[in-house]
Amino acid sequence: MDAFTAGILQRIRKTEQDLNRALESGDEFLAEVEQSELDDLRRLAAEHGVSVAEEALPRIA
Repeated sequence: MDAFTAGILQRIRKTEQDLNRALESGDEFLAEVEQSELDDLRRLAAEHGVSVAEEALPRIA
């Protein structure tokens, strides 16, 4: 896995976690921000042929 792929997948995983925390805390504005960021990251990944399937994403400790 090249550095771009690893980096984008790590950013997607972190943003998903941040989105889940925002949703759990009821922070609608932050959830919208995180969802927008996640959509942008997924679009960028797709444009570069990076699979963002759940099982392909590395876990962040």
